[in-house]
Amino acid sequence: MIEFDDVSFAYGGANILHSVSLTIDDGEFVVLVGPNGSGKTTLLRHTNGLLEPADGRVRVDGTPVAADLVAARSAVGMVFQHPRDQFVAATVAADVAFGPENLGLERDVIDDRVERALEAVNMNGRGDERIDELSGGEQSRVAIAGALAMAPSHLVLDEPFSGLDDPARRSVREQLASLSASGTGVIVSTHDPAEVIDLADRVIAMADGHVAIDDEPDRAMAELAASEIGVRTGSER
Repeated sequence: MIEFDDVSFAYGGANILHSVSLTIDDGEFVVLVGPNGSGKTTLLRHTNGLLEPADGRVRVDGTPVAADLVAARSAVGMVFQHPRDQFVAATVAADVAFGPENLGLERDVIDDRVERALEAVNMNGRGDERIDELSGGEQSRVAIAGALAMAPSHLVLDEPFSGLDDPARRSVREQLASLSASGTGVIVSTHDPAEVIDLADRVIAMADGHVAIDDEPDRAMAELAASEIGVRTGSER
């Protein structure tokens, strides 16, 4: 469970989040939407301590993130908008192993996690390949595998479809559907909820650092279509 209790955040004198309170349950598939500058990415970066609130508190599984960063980062796997920004090794397997290695796990446990994570994203048998020679969709899948190797209860993805062609988008979407079906909580931040709305249990819309909508998908999409938040709902296509 991820809990935001009256979380506020400011950067460079500008208020980005304003007293945000939310609870994300285990196993829940949440679609987080909002225009640029709405606070989506800032909110997500609080889930594993990449940012700290100016006011309020974020808890993961009941423990404040700031009190145990290792636990938070193990429970909440983060995949950034541009996967290449998070790679730390040249090859697929070495990169996926990086997180578990930093947990101090035994080698056989690390190898098992890497194998399972790559299998989960249909990249098994490709551990020796160079990341810089992969397609954009393949790089996204490796980034997801790296997060999965930490055995998280929640997977958080910031604009995972940005810059991907149609086959890559379908591939990443299939991986998210599979992970959700297996019980992993998924939070997807996107400008275009139509990509994953059929997988969602819940839609949260941010606007100007506030939670503007928090509802089940059908009602949330209807509210978005009638609002001036500036998020595509598919009705305008």
